[in-house]
Amino acid sequence: MTEARKTTRASTAEKKSSVGFTDEEKAAMKEHAQELKTAARRGARGAKANGEADVVAKIAEMSESDRAMAERLHAVVKANAPELAPKLWYGMPAYAKDGKVVCFFQSAAKFNARYATFGFNDIASLDDGTMWPTAFALTQLTAADEARIGELVKKAVS
Repeated sequence: MTEARKTTRASTAEKKSSVGFTDEEKAAMKEHAQELKTAARRGARGAKANGEADVVAKIAEMSESDRAMAERLHAVVKANAPELAPKLWYGMPAYAKDGKVVCFFQSAAKFNARYATFGFNDIASLDDGTMWPTAFALTQLTAADEARIGELVKKAVS
């Protein structure tokens, strides 16, 4: 009986120490649910046509430094992988192939981080040996950074 009480107390203590989702994470999940509803209402053609407008509108809402990077990244992705379709993904600008997100931009403000992130999902063809980077921290974008991202985006869709 004593052992059962200890187990119950231990599991209760563990549950209380669990933080759960942050407000930012909850907001991102709500945004994603809304994105799915909007895409379902639009249908395949509408989602593709409005994806660009949705991404541009989301970028326009960002803080000045995040917006400047997001605008440049949007141009780099479109120039290097025109087959990728812009779309919103958890409230972030993302670029998809056959409906699956290949890469995305997460502003620093999205989760109150000290830097923005440009990342790739697992369908991106970036495999290089047994380990390779899938996300990059960004504080600003230089011409060299843009060139490297352009190369990675090309490789990701190849």
